[in-house]
Amino acid sequence: MSMIQFLKASTFAVNEVISRSWDLLKSHYFSIAGLCFLLFLTSNTSGILAFYFSEVNTFLSVFMALLFVVLYFGTQLTLFKYILALADKKERINLIDTIPSAKELRYFFWGMLTIALFALLFYLVISVLAFPLVYTGIDVSLMVSIARMVAAIVVFAFLLRVAFYPFFIIEQQAQPFRALRLSFALTRGNVTRLLLILAFFAILHLLYVYFNYAGYPMVSTVLSLVNSFLVGPLSSVVVSMAYRSMMADYRGGDDPEVMKHIL
Repeated sequence: MSMIQFLKASTFAVNEVISRSWDLLKSHYFSIAGLCFLLFLTSNTSGILAFYFSEVNTFLSVFMALLFVVLYFGTQLTLFKYILALADKKERINLIDTIPSAKELRYFFWGMLTIALFALLFYLVISVLAFPLVYTGIDVSLMVSIARMVAAIVVFAFLLRVAFYPFFIIEQQAQPFRALRLSFALTRGNVTRLLLILAFFAILHLLYVYFNYAGYPMVSTVLSLVNSFLVGPLSSVVVSMAYRSMMADYRGGDDPEVMKHIL
């Protein structure tokens, strides 16, 4: 398959995912948007309370911060489980049944910690490998900039490959490292499609930023409302539907080896 044909196929697949996501969102807008609003409310409330309690008691401030982190990501996992249930066309969906268990939350945070450690490791390794460039006469500040740019690209690619690990936790109760391997295997051959999806939402956000700084308050306000009440819920649905779409074509095993799925 030529590159042009591959891009056409990828674009068609992305259009199909977005179209199916839009249909699902239209049918269940208020329930999905309600969970997204709860995410927004949790995020903003946590910031306000953290600022307030920091002036009262440091221990209480840290405790509240941790509590809201659990609430925020617990709501995010609930949203994903709810959308997947809708996508599977289950007849009766009780919202309480989509709340993640304590084990699922524990696996999720262990996975997040593992990702952070790997990202830090990649950054350190690339920095060490780039250090000898100093002896070739390259300016130190330039070397640091190059190392940071390369590290950012590598870490971004890594995050893109492991981004679907929460779905394996909430659907298969997969342990953190196995969930990361499954996400790595699932996204093999789908990176272009995922980048196109990211580009779709990035364009909408960049339009808001452009009109906001260009001095068009009415246009930027409209785009802000669109991003808040439409793009936010749609992005959650698109991510979930992309996972379902990739799983339908997945031919890997239940316990894949990472090295076989790097490319």
